[in-house]
Amino acid sequence: MSFRVDHEIHKRRLGRNVGVALVLVSFIAIVFGLTVVKVTRGDYEPENARIVN
Repeated sequence: MSFRVDHEIHKRRLGRNVGVALVLVSFIAIVFGLTVVKVTRGDYEPENARIVN
């Protein structure tokens, strides 16, 4: 009982899936990083948190 050899299209599909996964992870990392920087710098202030004089 032996495993069948993958067809060439499966190898190409795997490469494409890995590429899409890397792009998605990098996009998520950029958005998360920007969010962390914005919150820690104090730029984020909800509208109802402002003190009205």
